[in-house]
Amino acid sequence: MAKSRSRASKLIKTKKVQPKLEAVFTCPFCNHDKSVSCTLDKTLKTGEAQCWVCKETYATTIHHLTEPIDIYSEWVDECEKVNKSEELRDDDHRHSKKRRPI
Repeated sequence: MAKSRSRASKLIKTKKVQPKLEAVFTCPFCNHDKSVSCTLDKTLKTGEAQCWVCKETYATTIHHLTEPIDIYSEWVDECEKVNKSEELRDDDHRHSKKRRPI
């Protein structure tokens, strides 16, 4: 007689390995692909993103859940915020200039 399989062997599932997130990114200044690397220093609670082509850097504070993608996305958000504020300032200067009568 053949031995029947138990239900327990059917219910055992293997854990799926989650893919690792990238740690190198495209530079927002020089647009070189895979030129920005992010480093995390959990003892000092700082994270740094640095482009090895144009030498631009960005540093921020981190916590125990921070990943390299978080630092890079903060850097891109900060760049967009600075660009937007500069555009608003330029628009204000263009409209505030008074024309002299001829």
